[in-house]
Amino acid sequence: MTELRTERLLLREWTEADKEPFAAMNSDPAVMEHFPAAMTREESDAFVERIGAQMAEWGFGLWAVEVRDTGRFIGFTGLSRPSFEAHFTPAVEIGWRLSKDAWGNGYATEAARAALAYGFGPAGLDEIVSFTATTNLPSQRVMQRIGMTHDESDDFDHPRVPAGHRLQRHVLYRIARP
Repeated sequence: MTELRTERLLLREWTEADKEPFAAMNSDPAVMEHFPAAMTREESDAFVERIGAQMAEWGFGLWAVEVRDTGRFIGFTGLSRPSFEAHFTPAVEIGWRLSKDAWGNGYATEAARAALAYGFGPAGLDEIVSFTATTNLPSQRVMQRIGMTHDESDDFDHPRVPAGHRLQRHVLYRIARP
């Protein structure tokens, strides 16, 4: 699997040692505020296993992110294929999830730029999308900083969020190959 390096970060393959801090992130109410529910340890570990299988199948995926100076795992950033049907699928999505103590350092933007470069470079993608609940303003700001654009006519009700749930409505951002 390809590793991506930025000035401060390493986007790399997942290790067994990542599972414990990842599970802690996925059970943190602050980190999971814009998701319908936190994850159990079993759900989190299963997610890591799916990430590995997708990387092997697609040649890209959600890289584990670590701070290069310290080697500390802080979450994930990368590319995936949404597994639900919507007006914009099939598509490749860019996404990220970082531990709360990593917020506010520009890491999500830095890692997302590296993932975009890979997507439009070696992966040969023509367009990448990103989506989140309308309430997730921090992620929307990352989408804007990496050059993605939003058209309200693309917004949608996420099919995996129950009708009437506060997180059902999602915004969709797009970016095309430069």
